[in-house]
Amino acid sequence: MTLEAGTRVGKYEIRELLGAGGMGEVYRALDTELGRAVALKFLPAEMAADPKRMQRFEQEARAASALNHPNIVTVHDIGQTADGRRFFATELVDGVTLRERTKAQGLKLGEALDIVAQVAAALVEAHGRGIVHRDVKPENVMLTSGVWASCYTNC
Repeated sequence: MTLEAGTRVGKYEIRELLGAGGMGEVYRALDTELGRAVALKFLPAEMAADPKRMQRFEQEARAASALNHPNIVTVHDIGQTADGRRFFATELVDGVTLRERTKAQGLKLGEALDIVAQVAAALVEAHGRGIVHRDVKPENVMLTSGVWASCYTNC
């Protein structure tokens, strides 16, 4: 179910759909209380209906929200809509996915090594706190001007 621009979800106002896939829909939204752009990810209904998966999701979201690393997105909030749809809010990373970048222009060896080093550093931090990404792939690595970020709640 796609949300229209302007739809309110608690303190968030939907701006636009950024993407959709097997793990849900992601929207650019505005946190109206703090005036900042965020990414809202809505979980698929089948995941939200499974109590064990939801418990694991909530535990991982809590753990991920405590991470403070330049290459890991910050989890700001988890919530539920009035009709029961579960979501989480993260910092919005403006950039392109590693997949988009490699398709468009490829990577030089030095760039690839830099990205691998940053991914490894983030994974070391997350794993050191008991968080497993579960889905490290080029679509889940965002490239910005020299910094990348990845979502740590089963993106």
